[in-house]
Amino acid sequence: MARYIGSKCRQCRREGVKLFLKAEKCFSSKCPMESRPYPPGQHGQRRGRLSDYALQLREKQKMRRIYGLLETQFRLYYKEADRLKGSTGENLLQLLERRLDNVIFRMGFAGSRTEARQLVRHNAINVNGARVNIPSYKVNPGDLLAVADSAREQLRVKAASDMAQQRGIPEWLDVDASKLSGVFKVIPDRADLPLEVQEQLVVELYSK
Repeated sequence: MARYIGSKCRQCRREGVKLFLKAEKCFSSKCPMESRPYPPGQHGQRRGRLSDYALQLREKQKMRRIYGLLETQFRLYYKEADRLKGSTGENLLQLLERRLDNVIFRMGFAGSRTEARQLVRHNAINVNGARVNIPSYKVNPGDLLAVADSAREQLRVKAASDMAQQRGIPEWLDVDASKLSGVFKVIPDRADLPLEVQEQLVVELYSK
């Protein structure tokens, strides 16, 4: 399957905000956004005002990159969100937040969504006692997620858990750091998601 293999820090600079794609590096002075907070490229510092379409496109790209999705995958999520009742933008965010790799990241068992996706792919995550190796698996309220015994001693898992405890765990998750397990309590409301995205711009883009 196709995937992006370029610089993740370059993606953050292109969107103008930290997307937290590189685990602990994003919280250190080594983050390029600290020294070069402008788009990459020869004319990155001289780009002018964006059109309405460009703003909508950039917001879509930002959201897509935060969750590590390709365009086709992201469009399928939008179509599903549009079929559901309620706000399409909020539905879209909730569907993305319910991805297994994202929930593992939110629980603090991985330093980034990319790292969480790798854990899932390597059979290191159990859902309700059963191995699940599909990153896009939709987590439901009440599901119990846990790091498999074979992966609990990995240094990256322990380091990620320690960092997450310092930063705090979202209220819609109940995490037991000592057991490296947690419960997905409820589907988060928009107010519970600290994402720096304007989902309405994405809706406007796809509605054209």
